[in-house]
Amino acid sequence: MSPLNFTHILTQAVDRLSAPESYEGLFLRHTEGNPLPSGRDLRRIVELARAVIFPGYFGNSTVNSRTLPYHIGVNIEQLFEQLTGQILAALCLADDNGDAPCCSDALREDAARKAADFISVLPRLRALLATDVEAAYNGDPAARSFGEVISCYPCIRAISNYRIAHELLVLGVPLIPRIITEMAHSETGIDIHPGAQIGSHFTIDHGTGVVIGETCIIGSNVKLYQGVTLGAKSFPLDKDGNPIKGIPRHPILEDDVIVYSNATILGRITIGRGATVGGNIWVTEDVPAGARIVQRK
Repeated sequence: MSPLNFTHILTQAVDRLSAPESYEGLFLRHTEGNPLPSGRDLRRIVELARAVIFPGYFGNSTVNSRTLPYHIGVNIEQLFEQLTGQILAALCLADDNGDAPCCSDALREDAARKAADFISVLPRLRALLATDVEAAYNGDPAARSFGEVISCYPCIRAISNYRIAHELLVLGVPLIPRIITEMAHSETGIDIHPGAQIGSHFTIDHGTGVVIGETCIIGSNVKLYQGVTLGAKSFPLDKDGNPIKGIPRHPILEDDVIVYSNATILGRITIGRGATVGGNIWVTEDVPAGARIVQRK
């Protein structure tokens, strides 16, 4: 049958998809001249940050102690340029009023400042991620070296994306932090919201299916296993029936907590220091420090 026989069907679909009521809330009325965030560029930004934090493991594999300052310098320069552009795009998108380009000199300066501020925290990020690598290595008898953990373990990929995204969120960068954590979510099956607060020596064994909500607070030396959910028990609604944004609704895990596979911990409750939560159980009330919560036989 000739494609011409379907012309009326295609025309009707175009007309229906072009009707304003069909795309309300789904159509980005982009202002010409304003940049848009790029997934490809953000992946490159994460790669550059990894190459700086874990030199030799990511980026140029021939780097040595003599050439390290040069390679880090090149990566930092590229990182600053690309991150400035993507932050500017995110700021423009958040500020787009649909009338005129919003990329003023002030906004460009703000983007550059946020990029520089992010780069200034990379030494602290490296030190923090070093504790996560150590925790993963010490917590897994199958791990043969730090190099294996850095190169292979999905938790390090997900946690590094999270820590990068969290710093950008703290700096007031819109949209980009979520894109960066969702990249790791797609790659590893580990979903960490950039708004969560996570201390040092954090590790996730295996990792697939882990969910960590926006307002979670996790202390130091905490270990999760696969399938753990740190979620919200309920969503308070406003007078119009819409969820109230930004209120604390996810669990607090204090230092030295272990949560085993497929445990579900919901609501703004506290799992006390040194507590152990067994696998395949629901927890919706506070757990005392040092307690051991398991399924009943």
